[in-house]
Amino acid sequence: MDEQAATRTYAVTGMTCEHCVRAVTDELAALPGVREVRVDLAAATATVTSAEPLSDESVRAAVDEAGYELGSGA
Repeated sequence: MDEQAATRTYAVTGMTCEHCVRAVTDELAALPGVREVRVDLAAATATVTSAEPLSDESVRAAVDEAGYELGSGA
């Protein structure tokens, strides 16, 4: 992994199934500079690795577009 990559884990509320995981993954992966997205349904988290740090607003908008919400701490 590139040393300049930024990785951050976000809490995501409302996910209940693999369809939820795919929806969140697809929306986050579409953000500019995103290199990898790992969504953990059991932990209700999404870990995003990107070329540059992402703004909370852009991540929140992507998760909202998927139909879910960022939890507190994001």
